[in-house]
Amino acid sequence: MLPAAKRQPVEIDNAPAKPRRFVFVLLDQFTLLSFAAAVDCLRLANRMSGKALFEWRLIGEGGGQTSCSTGTTFVLDGDLDELHRDDTVVLCGGAEVQAASNKRLLSWLRREARKGVTIAGLCTAAYTMAKAGLLDGKRATIHWENQDSFSEEFPDVVLTKSVFTLDGNRMTTAGGTSSIDLFLQVIADAFGEELASSVADQQIYSSIRTDQDTQRLSVPTRIGVRHPKLSQVIQMMEANIEEPISPSVLASEVGMSTRQLERLFRRYLNRSPKRYYMELRLQKARNLLMQTDMSVINVALACGFASPSHFSKCYRAHYETTPYRERGAHATRLSV
Repeated sequence: MLPAAKRQPVEIDNAPAKPRRFVFVLLDQFTLLSFAAAVDCLRLANRMSGKALFEWRLIGEGGGQTSCSTGTTFVLDGDLDELHRDDTVVLCGGAEVQAASNKRLLSWLRREARKGVTIAGLCTAAYTMAKAGLLDGKRATIHWENQDSFSEEFPDVVLTKSVFTLDGNRMTTAGGTSSIDLFLQVIADAFGEELASSVADQQIYSSIRTDQDTQRLSVPTRIGVRHPKLSQVIQMMEANIEEPISPSVLASEVGMSTRQLERLFRRYLNRSPKRYYMELRLQKARNLLMQTDMSVINVALACGFASPSHFSKCYRAHYETTPYRERGAHATRLSV
């Protein structure tokens, strides 16, 4: 390994007498990238400043060990013990966040929150925070795949599509590399932009996002097509799932005829507008079936289907199973 180049540490005028402590709560099957990105920001802040600005420990229910979604096992430093008021709790969630958000964890969170502890949720852990009642009336974000179910279950939370949010002593991220953006902001707020920029440079992270940036790729990037009218129509479809808009109205909104809209979708997406819209609605329905306890009837209504029978027929044609069997199979997988 090549020796590191000599460098001057970033000068910190307001270094604390003792390190600020972050307590990472690793939920079962947590997402490794979100956790690792956050910890590495803290590590690099210490290294680039030449000072022990931050320290961290890993805890979880039982205090033994836990596994992330890749199957890697982590040895924990402790159980869900009592914390200090100036600690920052960082919940690390993943795909099975609902199962991991049990009564003991929620009670522990509420107890710590009453002390005024700052609490953050990475990836899907905003769900756990909301389940504990810690996000009522506050701005929050969660991974885009969980947005539909989250907004249905927690209407009192002001859900955004940002990569991360800061609202008082509550912080949430959308997952993935958004942990870097949040923790760079935390470092900048505490010790200045110069240190945060130095950390980003070390990570080869050249496009730092703020809480004003949205988490999903733009429609043209996602579909691989740069056609402004097609993108506009798809955005309208995504924003109107519960009450679908007819192809004729969609076409009129972008100054096209229905036939022109049909040709546009056929040319670029190899399907009709009606088919594409149906697939969007069915994808949302599948997310709600997997991630919420909503009845199949309510899922159908939330996705623009007038009757459960029509919903079931469309769902089976697309996924080759019924909504009821899909939910049952998912519940069985979770219990294994």
